[in-house]
Amino acid sequence: MSGPTQRIIKANGVNLNVAEQGEGPLVLFCHGFPEGWYSWRHQLEALAAAGYHAVAPDMRGYGKSDKPEAIDQYTILHMVGDLVGVLDAYAAKDAVIVGHDWGATIAWHTARLRPDRFRAAAILSVPYRPRSPVRPTSVMPQTEDAQFYQLYFQQPGAAEAEFEADPRKTLGAMLFGGSGEGAAAIRANAERQGRTVGVGMVSRKDGMLPKVPVPLPSWLSAADLDYYGGEFARSGFRGPLNYYRNIDRNWELMGAFEGVKVVVPSLYIAGDHDMVVAFPGAAEQIANMKQSVPQLRDIKMLPGCGHWTQQERPAEVNAALLEFLRSLPN
Repeated sequence: MSGPTQRIIKANGVNLNVAEQGEGPLVLFCHGFPEGWYSWRHQLEALAAAGYHAVAPDMRGYGKSDKPEAIDQYTILHMVGDLVGVLDAYAAKDAVIVGHDWGATIAWHTARLRPDRFRAAAILSVPYRPRSPVRPTSVMPQTEDAQFYQLYFQQPGAAEAEFEADPRKTLGAMLFGGSGEGAAAIRANAERQGRTVGVGMVSRKDGMLPKVPVPLPSWLSAADLDYYGGEFARSGFRGPLNYYRNIDRNWELMGAFEGVKVVVPSLYIAGDHDMVVAFPGAAEQIANMKQSVPQLRDIKMLPGCGHWTQQERPAEVNAALLEFLRSLPN
């Protein structure tokens, strides 16, 4: 079977680059930060071989897709609109949506707000989170010396300058640091130094990226990293970081949908070494998820797997996705 093909489609008033492979029922993949369609390379091939039309866009702000300049063009409602627009571009009545990281949050809300177009949802890493009673950034941890990474991302320009100095090095550090191997190495180093690891905290003085070289994780090749580095060298990081700059705006917008549940059949997959699972409150969110997602079919935790679920454990993720897809009514 030949690999995925790419083309530009018009969706919700923007041009989106999509990678696609196979024929059959449509499965739409939404990537997270800092990734692109390429993070689904293993899933596109597996689902195409199993008789599905697998479609993975570069989300707005990423890769070859449009990158609106204004921060307020990256709200959750823009993202849901983009994905509805993808279905319209394919003249598809409906699809199953699969999301990871930011794409997980977007996929949850896409399935929640448009169950008429998205008949099921498979979500990786980020559990469904009911709307907070307060603005999210107001309760993110910070100290005199450090702040939660999502706070670091709020001020335009600071994170861009750090990340764009060497995009390939940035991606290498993030993909290793968030992986199961990276999490284990960070924990072991902290234990040797007799200190605890602050999950997701960024030094106010030194920034986010490590000052020493990091190894390639076992699941990522040098060619993979070259591809990621090239994509971000061309596109920059402003668009991807703008997702985080809409966290409080999204909180305001989603007040209109308070109490609306995710009613479609759903699957949740995460690694037990994923930093998202270690965030305060995440264990409770996972345990209580069925209250907001009544058709949650299963929760699969992958031992030793970190944040980059579908890239670290492609065989297990592909098997779980195919089992879930085959269980759905035609």
